[in-house]
Amino acid sequence: MKISEFDFDLPQELIAQRPAVPRDSSRLLDAQNQLVNRKFYELPDLLKSGDLIVFNNTKVIPALLSGNRERELAGEVSSLSGKIKVTLHKQKDGASWYSFVRPSKKLKKGDRIIFGEEFWAKVEKKLDRGEVLLSFNIDGAGFKNNLRRYGSVPLPPYIKRSKVSDENDSSDYQTYFAKKDGAVASPTAGLHFTEKLLGKIKKRDVTMVPVTLHVGGGTFLPVTSENIEDHKMHAEYGEISVKSAEIINKARRRGSRIISIGTTSLRLLESSVSADGVVAPFVGETNIFITPGFRFRAVDLLITNFHLPRSTLMMLVSAFAGSQKIKNVYHHAILHRYRFYSYGDAMFLARGKGRNN
Repeated sequence: MKISEFDFDLPQELIAQRPAVPRDSSRLLDAQNQLVNRKFYELPDLLKSGDLIVFNNTKVIPALLSGNRERELAGEVSSLSGKIKVTLHKQKDGASWYSFVRPSKKLKKGDRIIFGEEFWAKVEKKLDRGEVLLSFNIDGAGFKNNLRRYGSVPLPPYIKRSKVSDENDSSDYQTYFAKKDGAVASPTAGLHFTEKLLGKIKKRDVTMVPVTLHVGGGTFLPVTSENIEDHKMHAEYGEISVKSAEIINKARRRGSRIISIGTTSLRLLESSVSADGVVAPFVGETNIFITPGFRFRAVDLLITNFHLPRSTLMMLVSAFAGSQKIKNVYHHAILHRYRFYSYGDAMFLARGKGRNN
């Protein structure tokens, strides 16, 4: 398939720069059958007794860093001009992180990037598309403390700030479910939930169960291949506990609907499900790439935000609900001035009928 099949024109003014206040006052396009304009706080009205909702409890870390280069020349360490911007995107081990660096061309293997007093990283390897492997001089609690001190939340490039994320973003870009450190991008479908809304959902006799997928910086990378089959997905770390898997499978056996909050939860579930629909406990990485023709086995309904054109997430929702359905949904959303992307509004999709949606 061609990437152009997942393109659309979006007015710039529809790209949300701040979230709705309160969060559940955002809009929700109910696209299960007909297209119905709602508010997100109406979600409990769309749920049924016995439904199971799966949410991602990952927490965004302050993964955006800025530092100065140092290089050893003729046995002496020299400081080099120009700031280096680093976005951590996936932990390799305790002290090593795969990172996106700008400008990466200025770096050489062995260079050090100094972020603050006694906090620096060494360039271990240069990879493709501005990615490098960095080894930090400290790990564990010390690393986390320094990250909080020197780092900031790595907002998507379409959210414009004068410099970096501000104090509001530090809380706005975390979901209510955020618990486990590790993401460098928020699972944004979860941003619409509030304590009050969750109370109403539980009164509907709906079960909620956590999974963890640490969303990586690769989620911001555009698809550059003209043929989508040539695109390579970045791997992300995920976990489904034994308990969560048991709850999901029990719900499936009793015929309950499985509702995923966001594409992150969906990708993790579909990475761990068997051919007969049984979700297995999962610990490891997934680079699942979902495009039209994919056979879904774990998820019946999806709550998700409106995605970027020509993105892997446009391909995913097209695979889930059907390509023509998604074209109609996005046309309606633009016509009715829905807000797009991370801080924008949401849609509620039902899985399309048949494999080739």
